[in-house]
Amino acid sequence: MYAYETLSQATNDLNKRGYTMDFNLAENCLICNGNEYEVEHFEIVEFYRFEGDSNPDDLAAVYALEGNKGEKGILVTGYGISAEGRAAAILKRLKFRDQDSIH
Repeated sequence: MYAYETLSQATNDLNKRGYTMDFNLAENCLICNGNEYEVEHFEIVEFYRFEGDSNPDDLAAVYALEGNKGEKGILVTGYGISAEGRAAAILKRLKFRDQDSIH
């Protein structure tokens, strides 16, 4: 199990551990380097939440994702009040590999 104090520590370490794709959210899919990926083909392997130092409402979440074809990458989204409606709808379609992956 990993513990990180900052968002940048988490993303840097995940990159070192092979999570090198930088995913973004589109209307109904994940996007990386102009390619679209179906959400249902991915699992959340690890998940971390962070609060902003100056504003507790400034929340972010980091998801380490793995696809069914071996793709590994990171998705960073807002969390809580700062979460987008689109993000919440897509994230509901992602499954956690196991409950121990929630930090």
